[in-house]
Amino acid sequence: MRNFASFLFRLASHLPLPVLHGLGFMVGWISWLASSRYRQRLWAHASLARVGMARTLASVGQAGCMVAELPRLWFGRPVRVGWEGAAHIEAAHAHGRGIVFLTPHMGSFEVTAQAYAERFGQRHPITVLFRPPRQSWLQDLVARARRRPGLHTAPTTLAGVKQLIKALKAGETVGLLPDQVPPQGQGVWAPFFGRPAYTMTLSARLVHASGAVPLLAWGERLRWGRGYLVHIRPFDLAGPEGLPVDAVAAAARINAAMEQLIAECPQQYLWSYNRYKHPA
Repeated sequence: MRNFASFLFRLASHLPLPVLHGLGFMVGWISWLASSRYRQRLWAHASLARVGMARTLASVGQAGCMVAELPRLWFGRPVRVGWEGAAHIEAAHAHGRGIVFLTPHMGSFEVTAQAYAERFGQRHPITVLFRPPRQSWLQDLVARARRRPGLHTAPTTLAGVKQLIKALKAGETVGLLPDQVPPQGQGVWAPFFGRPAYTMTLSARLVHASGAVPLLAWGERLRWGRGYLVHIRPFDLAGPEGLPVDAVAAAARINAAMEQLIAECPQQYLWSYNRYKHPA
């Protein structure tokens, strides 16, 4: 299974990005039509955020594109990537401070880390927190795909957290998905689009423990396979006060920042993600 999956991924990596996105668009709609549970969750979450029907339906195809583009991003030729707001990264580096990238399940979060590693990773590597897939064959595939210069990974364990803090104190960069539901005991309940959501406390703890600069980041998927645009925003998008020390207040502030970032392009947010589930 492992060798066959690797063969398919490498074969698909040679396809042009517009073709992959076209295939992904169809797969996204097939998945949406085939699962009533998927449809209900997507509508419910998008309705909480007051996203209109047109943008909600557009997110169906974009979810498929997110999956279909992975072979090219992992094993294919480099894709075209532009930047908007890179000066915020350069300013943090100029002051010798680490950076915590806060990226929601939006656009292509694979591209965000890869593009940073390509442009800044030689002097300031990025370490990405990720939860390994449950399937053993996929674990190996993902590990090999993300192994590249300037880009490291850290597991969602105590050892992984120590790895992140060490990187930040060395002036490096860390990337994580703050809207990912953490295990029980590693988060607090905070509002997300008006509904309580179990939210990780790790984001704020990393900033407070290391003195790093929190930045909002997401990779926009451009139309017709024209590549990607990485957007960088200062964290004060949610307010000028910075991150509170109180865990609940900090989680609420981070969720508010994610909401404002998602509002920029709701059609590329993964509304089907089970954001409001109770932690395991």
